[in-house]
Amino acid sequence: MEPDYYAVLGLQRGASAADIKRAYRRLARRHHPGINPGDRAAEALFQQISQAYETLVDPDRRRHYDAAGNRTENADRRVFEFSGFDFTVAAQGSQAATFTELFADILHPVPSTHISRSDAGPDLHTSLSLSFEDSLRGVERQVVVMRQVECEACHGAGEMRTAEARCASCQGIGQVRWARGHMVFTKACTACGGTGKERSRRCPLCAGQGRSVRSEAISVRVPAGVRDGARLRVAERGHAGGHGARNGHLYVDVTVRPHPRLRREGDDLHMVVPVAVYEAALGARIEVPSIDGSVRMTLPPGVQAGQRVRVDGRGAASPSGRRGDLWLEVQLTLPPLADERSRELMRELARLNTRDVRREFAESFKSEG
Repeated sequence: MEPDYYAVLGLQRGASAADIKRAYRRLARRHHPGINPGDRAAEALFQQISQAYETLVDPDRRRHYDAAGNRTENADRRVFEFSGFDFTVAAQGSQAATFTELFADILHPVPSTHISRSDAGPDLHTSLSLSFEDSLRGVERQVVVMRQVECEACHGAGEMRTAEARCASCQGIGQVRWARGHMVFTKACTACGGTGKERSRRCPLCAGQGRSVRSEAISVRVPAGVRDGARLRVAERGHAGGHGARNGHLYVDVTVRPHPRLRREGDDLHMVVPVAVYEAALGARIEVPSIDGSVRMTLPPGVQAGQRVRVDGRGAASPSGRRGDLWLEVQLTLPPLADERSRELMRELARLNTRDVRREFAESFKSEG
């Protein structure tokens, strides 16, 4: 049986995603193995906390857990039975169980440490920041995560085989008794599963969880042309599954840092190119730097500011294998006119070109009719 993940995190079943994240951060800071070196109990608890968080923070896994959890809880409530009265001995003082203890065991049974063979491991989530250039070229990066792995001592079973012996908890009977006065309650012994025989013991290395926690660097292959906000999956590099089941997956959310000159729209790239006034007036063949080498473009005579030139196949890669295009936008740049000769040439240009360049602009503001 899985533990009550809501109880592990100290939450009610209606807790929001923000409540779940806050509870996880609070508990992880307290019980992380790095903060409690050598403390096996803290390590085992941290494993449960991590598994609870990975299950409840994912909407699909949470819905599945909630649906399965209700059936599991109803089944667990039947393990404790009233056996009648025993007037030969009345349990008194410290030997008597209180009603609180009796019904606590019914309503809140101790979670089993057995790991189901069919339970896939929880998924892991992390993030990766890339430069604009790396997102276009494709790279391989490493991310460091804390993940649950199969215990090396018990190979994920949570227990280790021992020579068969009488169960010390129930003295070989297979049941344990609780008393309140003359009332006697019995239930199957959890130590031996009601058989009266011990054939295994809880693994001391993983405290019966079948898993241990370690920090691991995982390589992530980022495909060329990946977009900002993309999510990559690294198969089976999440938390370890139950013995015989697959591991969870590792999901990596990609953030692409902006470029100072390039802008991406779909698979096309856009760049503003400074052009001198004389180049725009007379036409020119210029060379422009880009991500994968220089690009040559021809400016026709009289090219205007804001006019765009397309270079086929020099944009970002797409899943289809075809690359987008590179769009170069003309930005006119005036000369500094630091000397008198340059200023005189500009005045001569003004005398030769008397057309009012703002006439059409002004007329567009006049109302029709």
